[in-house]
Amino acid sequence: MKIPQNILGSATFTGESYFGHRTRLYQLDLHRNPENIAKLILKAYDVGVKGINLVNDEALLKGWEIACDNGCKIDIIATIGKREVDYLNPDYEIAKKVDYLEDIEIFDSLSSKVMLVDEFITDSYDWLLIEKILEEINKVSLSGIITSFPFKSTREILNSDFRKDLFDFYMIPINQLGYMMDSPSFLKEEREDLRILLEKLNKKIIASKVLAAGIIMPSEAFSFLEKIDYIDTVTIGAANENEIEEDFKKLFEK
Repeated sequence: MKIPQNILGSATFTGESYFGHRTRLYQLDLHRNPENIAKLILKAYDVGVKGINLVNDEALLKGWEIACDNGCKIDIIATIGKREVDYLNPDYEIAKKVDYLEDIEIFDSLSSKVMLVDEFITDSYDWLLIEKILEEINKVSLSGIITSFPFKSTREILNSDFRKDLFDFYMIPINQLGYMMDSPSFLKEEREDLRILLEKLNKKIIASKVLAAGIIMPSEAFSFLEKIDYIDTVTIGAANENEIEEDFKKLFEK
């Protein structure tokens, strides 16, 4: 089974902390107003977006419900185990205490195409727990994992006894600045190093944070991604209808 090559991210909808001063605006405009979330999801559907990344968040799921009631038919790529964790100083022990079975049940009821283990669980490197979550996901859906550290985590996975056969998809941050990646830059040498690592891992790659939380212009970001031959799917977020229309139009042109 394939997943969509273009995915609408939901970080703006939930007002993630890494957007800086815009976080508060997203929380007020979107997270506190599921109807506004629904409008953006419907806009994405109208322009041809085929997938959406959802997490177990009350406002987000309410917005999704409203969008579906109004005719939206987009495949769900769900994140399992997502909870509020400080991006700058993550407490992985807290992240691991999440009720992942509840998330799996919710997204199974929504017919999620793929379920991905959240980055703060993956980056704890508690392989037994991650295997357990993946085994549960595989009972109902395709599976994958998310990491914030494409270099470190890929090496950790390759050098561990972690059962790599349990998952098919790997979501990692990729952008030309190396922003929110575990690399001070992402120039030709670093890109080649990552390509070698990912070739060894041999999974379908979902690129996230390609706009570097809005620092990079979409046209520039997408032109850069054309140079990367190991990306299968791209996920981008948006905060208004104009961004959805313009950004995904540029993405579709590549």
